Amino acid sequence: MTDLKPLSEALLSVKSATEMERFLTDLLTPGEMKTLTERWRVAGLLDEGGNSYREISEITGASTTTVTRVSRFLSQENHQGYRLVLDRLKGSKS
Repeated sequence: MTDLKPLSEALLSVKSATEMERFLTDLLTPGEMKTLTERWRVAGLLDEGGNSYREISEITGASTTTVTRVSRFLSQENHQGYRLVLDRLKGSKS
């Protein structure tokens, strides 16, 4: 398994959305950035409900395989990282 701790600590040191955008632009290739933003958009649409996997695929440009994978991680896997952050962001908007 990859040691995520140094990267996690670096991400936690960022103080604003602007700083995060700068860091991610340096860190990621354009393809990696596209993949991550697609997955995050998919997670949000799945959480909102109301769209089929195929519709979400069309809206985001992500494959139906990606939509299915994100859905599994959102609802079934032990990590629950998507759920944690989606719920946290919902709470900060209240």
